[in-house]
Amino acid sequence: MAQLLVRNLDSGLVEKLKERARRNGVSSEEEHRRILTRELNRLEGKKPTLGEFLISGVVEFDENVELDLERPKEIEERDIGF
Repeated sequence: MAQLLVRNLDSGLVEKLKERARRNGVSSEEEHRRILTRELNRLEGKKPTLGEFLISGVVEFDENVELDLERPKEIEERDIGF
């Protein structure tokens, strides 16, 4: 996995990230990953999977969320007991 170092952030923004992470019960680093993933996928027009949606944290109430509910190709029927 790659690493990302972000410099020169406003201290208020960092505190907002920490508070949001606390509310969601995750580390600031995990919250940062979730925000980046969600926003970059949104900009590319990608729908989150149900799993991504469930771990993404709080969704704003005025957002319309469309999920990609297709079963991933790597999950075979034998893996789920059929």
